[in-house]
Amino acid sequence: MKTLAFLSALLLLMGCNSTPNEPYQAVLSPTMISVSEPEHPGKALMEQYCYACHDATTAEVDRIGPPMIAIKKHYITEGTTKEEFTTEMLAWLDEPTEANAKMFGAVQRFGVMPKQIYPEDAIRLISEYMYDYEIEQPVWFEAHMNQQMKKGMGNCTESCSGNCQGNHSMKGKGNGQGMGKGMRKSRG
Repeated sequence: MKTLAFLSALLLLMGCNSTPNEPYQAVLSPTMISVSEPEHPGKALMEQYCYACHDATTAEVDRIGPPMIAIKKHYITEGTTKEEFTTEMLAWLDEPTEANAKMFGAVQRFGVMPKQIYPEDAIRLISEYMYDYEIEQPVWFEAHMNQQMKKGMGNCTESCSGNCQGNHSMKGKGNGQGMGKGMRKSRG
């Protein structure tokens, strides 16, 4: 018992060997330092309003609507401003019809999105978040986009809606089967 008391006293004395003049230095691990930017409010609104149909985690075969990343890639092309994107989102949600669609493959697969009534401020915040931030994408999405590009159905490098299916001779929104507003010569 005396040995245990002696060892305890020795450990206590060794632990208190710093002088009052020595500065205290805390050792922090990277996991203890967590300074992150506050989350954009549009992300939470997108999850609340959109993810019931457009969630990135839903399997491709179980989807009832395209993932939000697909919407972003179809509506934002080179040169699209945030205000233009927001205006198009507001217009689509105000009147979701086949004639107003930019995602013809999605309309063919899922039908036209039912009209949703959401506050305009919420749609503006969601649009801002989609425009400015990386959007979560399903694991199958890259392969799907590559497959669509091979078919000529992905986003185009030219200033088009992304739904020309590789045919830049289209003037209107359709695929040359009655929905377009006229034809012109192909740019090549």
